[in-house]
Amino acid sequence: MADLAVAMQLSEVPPPAPAASDAILHIEAVGKRFATNGGEIEALRAVNLTIRRGEFICLIGASGCGKSTLLRAVGGFELPSEGRVLMNGRPVTGPGPDRGMVFQDYGLFPWLTVKRNIGFGPAARGVKRDEVEAIAQRFIAMIGLDRFAQAYPHQLSGGMKQRVAIARVLANDAAVLLMDEPFGALDAMTREHLQSELLTLWRATGLTVLFVTHAIEEAILLADRVIVMSPGPGRVTADVTIDLPRPRDVVSPAFNEMRREVAALLQHAGGH
Repeated sequence: MADLAVAMQLSEVPPPAPAASDAILHIEAVGKRFATNGGEIEALRAVNLTIRRGEFICLIGASGCGKSTLLRAVGGFELPSEGRVLMNGRPVTGPGPDRGMVFQDYGLFPWLTVKRNIGFGPAARGVKRDEVEAIAQRFIAMIGLDRFAQAYPHQLSGGMKQRVAIARVLANDAAVLLMDEPFGALDAMTREHLQSELLTLWRATGLTVLFVTHAIEEAILLADRVIVMSPGPGRVTADVTIDLPRPRDVVSPAFNEMRREVAALLQHAGGH
């Protein structure tokens, strides 16, 4: 738990603002079309977005606005029909360990223990066994699941499973964490707890986070910037800087003013 204690101390101090030129991701004029029996669906159109190293970005918009499609394009699971995604200046042509994805359904291997799930990536890359063990143990401690290292996914709560999914990405040495509504299936209390833990891990590790959500409050609570997308086809209609000190108070006048601003932008984009 020492790593988690250090991380909690770090969470009290805002991370340094990234330099304007310190871009890790460039999304350049990305469009995506899918063939269907009835012809073609345009999911994304001319999406442009630059994300700096260490930023926490939330994508928000109505269902069907292409948020998840854009996330998969950054992850390399979908190739754009037009435009390109650049990671550290290099085109993304497929999945890679530098970009880790966390899904709502966790994506854990049910036949592996917590420790082996977390160590799977390094082991698959050929890292030596004792080093894999040390890496897995470090992140087990960081997420506070020491007592569950030998447990299997079916023995864990939803919140625990999500923590293991995040730790598995961290253990694989990812620089970018891609999250597709990761807390959407959890109860309100567990969701609030994991939101806090995610911010702690983000500050402690320096990860860049791209997070898809439907919830305005969640976006404002977590993000440095909220990207508002329009439905059918998805386009960026607003890029809102959330200039509120952390930890953020969801009942403060400033927070609620920001919530009204984002809600109005979503309504204008056709999101609500």
